[in-house]
Amino acid sequence: MGEEISKEIAVDGVDVRELYGAQNVYLEQIRALHPALKIVARGSSLKVLGAKSAAERFERRMQGLIDYYLKYGHISREVVAQAFAASGLAADEAPADQDVIVYGNNGTVVRARTVNQQRLVRLYDADDLLFAVGPAGSGKTYTAIALAVRALREKVVRRVILTRPAVEAGEKLGFLP
Repeated sequence: MGEEISKEIAVDGVDVRELYGAQNVYLEQIRALHPALKIVARGSSLKVLGAKSAAERFERRMQGLIDYYLKYGHISREVVAQAFAASGLAADEAPADQDVIVYGNNGTVVRARTVNQQRLVRLYDADDLLFAVGPAGSGKTYTAIALAVRALREKVVRRVILTRPAVEAGEKLGFLP
């Protein structure tokens, strides 16, 4: 068994309410992913108690998560899961500018934010025809429109044709009613 140590990780410059999530949901997720470690949040620092190797690995991955937050300004359950996965996001492996789908008006950056949106972009690059199926609000249409705009700007296509169901469902449907 390795040597037991106590490490303190500073989370300066980060809004801990965003980093730990509403009602500490991300912090609880992090704790669940590290049952061998005792993780205590105190103000702008995290105290980690446990085996030296596990605590040092946790510190590297937590720093990667903090760097991701500082770069992109948001955290999600998927990001936490990726940061603390076995292969995990190292600080230099955080999604880069190559993840940008398209730059909108005034330099607005449109990128795939969730794991499934990133998967949609990868599949789009690999296949000619793609069907996106999933729950409402998961960003299927938004990502598809961003990919269509990118193809139009890169002159891969000459025009984009938007269609909708011919049958009215009695309510506005989706992102493009």
